[in-house]
Amino acid sequence: MTDARPGTDSRGGSLTRFAWLSIGAAVATICLKASAYFMTGSVGLLSDALESCVNLVAAVVALVALTIAAREPDEERPYGYQKAEYFSSGTEGGLILIAAVVIIVSAARRLLNPEPLESVGLGLLVSAVASAINFAVSLRLREAGRKYQSITLEADARHLLTDVWTSAGVIVGVAAVGLTGWLFLDPLIALAVGLNILRAGVDLVRRSALGLLDTAIPPAERARLQSVLDSYRDRDIQWHAVRTRQAASRRFVSLHVLVPGAWSVQRGHDLVEDVEREIRQALPNATVFTHLEPVEDPVAFEDIGLDRQSRAPVTE
Repeated sequence: MTDARPGTDSRGGSLTRFAWLSIGAAVATICLKASAYFMTGSVGLLSDALESCVNLVAAVVALVALTIAAREPDEERPYGYQKAEYFSSGTEGGLILIAAVVIIVSAARRLLNPEPLESVGLGLLVSAVASAINFAVSLRLREAGRKYQSITLEADARHLLTDVWTSAGVIVGVAAVGLTGWLFLDPLIALAVGLNILRAGVDLVRRSALGLLDTAIPPAERARLQSVLDSYRDRDIQWHAVRTRQAASRRFVSLHVLVPGAWSVQRGHDLVEDVEREIRQALPNATVFTHLEPVEDPVAFEDIGLDRQSRAPVTE
């Protein structure tokens, strides 16, 4: 039996407004941070401006991905389009990696050839305003990502929040140069920013790849699923071949339910309907597949392995 609910709902369409919010914030911060760089000549502020360019590209990719993910299932994609979100987060992770390399190379060059900074105070003020915008938007995106279980919005929020902390580091570094006159502090801070961004990019690419590989649902969700199944132990009910996977906000659960062979079809049907309903309550936005089997039949225990392909001999 299956959960007949469609693979997507109206929430996907509504999420595009958050992508537009991210695009607007990226455009604003690019203008502000670029101005700060031209005012000061700081390579640290340049690295900050480059990351905001990545933010803009990533936000556009997120908009496209969320639009695709909102499509209804069809003949070619009967399970829906939610995995498009993994392409968005993976693309963002790749762009972050490219930005990190550019920042590290620029910082290394400036470390070898230090240059004085100009208009430090005004440049830092402009950069601080840009960081405040990113901070507010990142909190909003993180809230929406958790509420709607969207890896795209979570990735965008994490990226923007990383941008905020790296901007804070850049501001501290540039301020330190202005106070001490130690020019090497600016490229050193930029190197630290680049390495931090590199780590964030690797994490996003890894998470996206795992999603495309049909990774099982998180441990906390598996625990909720197990709790539902355990509640049927005292009714002579068994189960095996429990499988889970996730596709962005969607969850997929399949399992074999073993009941006494003397039960009527109606009684077995009513039971699995109860099981599926309780699983969906424990795991919102989940599609559940159940297979009913008689507990006394040895054949019911022949297909519990991970690879449940046909055991028929192969003939040429």
